[in-house]
Amino acid sequence: MSGKNIFYAQSGGVTAVINASACGVIETARRNRKFGKVLAGRNGIIGALREELIDTSKESVQAIKGLRYTPSGAFGSCRYKLSAVENNRREYERLIEVFRAHEIGYFFYNGGGDSQDTANKVAEFSRAADYPITCIGIPKTVDNDLPLTDCCPGFGSVAKYVAVSTLEAGLDVASMAESSTKVFVLEVMGRHAGWIAAAAGLAGDKRGEPPHVILFPEIAFDQERFLARVKTCVDRYGSCVIVASEGAQYADGRFLADAGSMDAFGHTQLGGVAPTLVDMIRTAHGYKCHWSVADYLQRAARHIASATDVEQAYAVGKAAVEFAAEGRNAVMPIIRRGKGKHYRWSIDEAPLSRVANVERKMPRSYISADGFGITGKAREYLAPLIRGEDYPTFKNGVPVYSRLKNRLVRKKLPAFDIEG
Repeated sequence: MSGKNIFYAQSGGVTAVINASACGVIETARRNRKFGKVLAGRNGIIGALREELIDTSKESVQAIKGLRYTPSGAFGSCRYKLSAVENNRREYERLIEVFRAHEIGYFFYNGGGDSQDTANKVAEFSRAADYPITCIGIPKTVDNDLPLTDCCPGFGSVAKYVAVSTLEAGLDVASMAESSTKVFVLEVMGRHAGWIAAAAGLAGDKRGEPPHVILFPEIAFDQERFLARVKTCVDRYGSCVIVASEGAQYADGRFLADAGSMDAFGHTQLGGVAPTLVDMIRTAHGYKCHWSVADYLQRAARHIASATDVEQAYAVGKAAVEFAAEGRNAVMPIIRRGKGKHYRWSIDEAPLSRVANVERKMPRSYISADGFGITGKAREYLAPLIRGEDYPTFKNGVPVYSRLKNRLVRKKLPAFDIEG
């Protein structure tokens, strides 16, 4: 006799490997008779509120296996944050109603800091509502800014993409610099933490190799120092490659690229740091410049995913199910780095209450003294995370990615309108 069902959902910005975590959850749950079905929320927590639950038991073994090699969110994600219970108790009551109606006893939420906050809130409310739900957070964020874990699934693959792109673009610019483009700016993700920008530093390790300038959110932007550095690089090396975090900001906290609006999580909407920098450079020096925004490309690039990242993403999904089977609650699997010269890692756990809404920024010791590059210590931390290739199957020159049926279970409750 199978036990209660699992609710699994994906939240926030998706990654090249979040589906590998989903694969880990579903494959592990299917092997354990303690669990019933895995019901996935269509578009994250919104799927639970609207009672739009995808029956993953309708998917073939092969389709689920294929998720390990498929980017984006197979079940749809969302940027929707539950309010505090006292502000919108009805949402929490609705979740319990849906869980009770579909015999759900486990809640797995795959996302970043805001998502871990949601999982923690659901755990607390379910106890108060006398319908205890086992809540496990599953880490995911390209920003690599969750606390307690050594790294975050999703980051290693973005880091690899950015390092490779910086290397290749740097070669292109160098070949054209004599009579054409002298400066190239690549804008990457990273609102308050510069981990992704730092990964670009892996593209070169010798003096004069790109990137010549990295801009971190953790280091206050000084326009005069920046422009002087660009000129020095062009004079000395013939060209200058710049990698800028979208969250680069002035000393007073203003973002270089504040778009003047907020996203669904209440964060400042960013966009356009690369063209902003190019305008500065052209005005000051007159160089021909090109810029690019990696945007979704960096987090969707499963074709060049880090093998380490894929393995870790699957492992945290698998561990979530194992933790639930062992009766653990309100925790998140974390990655623990082993000591010693050779890179090793294992899975541990952290309480959701210590993870929720905490941002881990780049240590100052990882950023060079001048603020424009990474240190050996950062390189030692970053290098293993981009190691290894785990290519998907290709057909006719393009990857073969899993396409799910995503069949919904029959609704049992009245419709529910969500806010926002």
